[in-house]
Amino acid sequence: MDACLQPRLRCGKSHLAISLAIAAAQNGRRVYYGTLADLITNLEEAQAAGKLAQRMKVLTYPAVLVVDEIGYLPVSRTGAMLFFQMISRRYERASTILTSNKSFEDWGEVFGDEVMAAALIDRLLHHCHIINIRGNSYRMRQHTELWRTLNSGDSGSAASPRKRTSKSKENQTP
Repeated sequence: MDACLQPRLRCGKSHLAISLAIAAAQNGRRVYYGTLADLITNLEEAQAAGKLAQRMKVLTYPAVLVVDEIGYLPVSRTGAMLFFQMISRRYERASTILTSNKSFEDWGEVFGDEVMAAALIDRLLHHCHIINIRGNSYRMRQHTELWRTLNSGDSGSAASPRKRTSKSKENQTP
């Protein structure tokens, strides 16, 4: 079973994916986590060192693979092909969780090849749960509450912060 978490920015997709991976690990499953950029770099380095087959085995074996941040950084043509090969090897063998800030329609641009992106999406969607996360930024929520707290006092202090003053001279001893 695969899952794809998309496309809202800053809504906790990575947090949710990591939580699912932790739950799988706690239930005795092997788990591997990496950003798309890190996985592709790893695959390209293995290919250059003549150890691609070994690296593919390492990435194909875990019961759960989390691929985070699809669409955040550009992907080389070679990297896209290596990623496609890895997903093809995992297809119908193990679960893959993907996070992306791009909709599937944009994956051709992300991977630099519409046909390969379509084939990749086809494999992923065959046994996939797509989770479209809506709502405000998870990280910014804390800042919104802080802003409200800071500005709930004086209405005159909302525009500019209060200046700190030292103790008044009348309270000081001569």
